[in-house]
Amino acid sequence: MSSKPAAIRPDWWSKTFAGAVLGAALALALAGLFAWVGPGGIGAREKAQVVMWIMAPIWMIVFSTVYLFRSGLQAVLWLGGANAAAYGLLFYIRSTLG
Repeated sequence: MSSKPAAIRPDWWSKTFAGAVLGAALALALAGLFAWVGPGGIGAREKAQVVMWIMAPIWMIVFSTVYLFRSGLQAVLWLGGANAAAYGLLFYIRSTLG
C-alpha cells in the first residue's frame, strides 16, 4: 500500500506571504502602540529594548496562527484589516500624545 505524500496546497503560499509581510507590519504597529501607551510613555529610557524584543514574539504568533484561516485570501483580508486598524490607532495616538 503506497500513498502519495500530501501536496502543498496552493493557498499555503498566500498564507505564508500574509504571515510574513502583513504579520511583520502588524507586529511593528503593535510594538509602536506599546511604545506610546505603555508604562512611562514614549520617553521611558529602558522601554526601547522591550519594544525591540517584543516585536519578534508578536510576529511569530501571527505567523503561526495564519495557517488556521480557511483560505489565503481570508488571511490577507483579515490581516490587512488588522493592520489598517492598528496603524490607524497608532497614528491617532501619535497625533494626540505627540
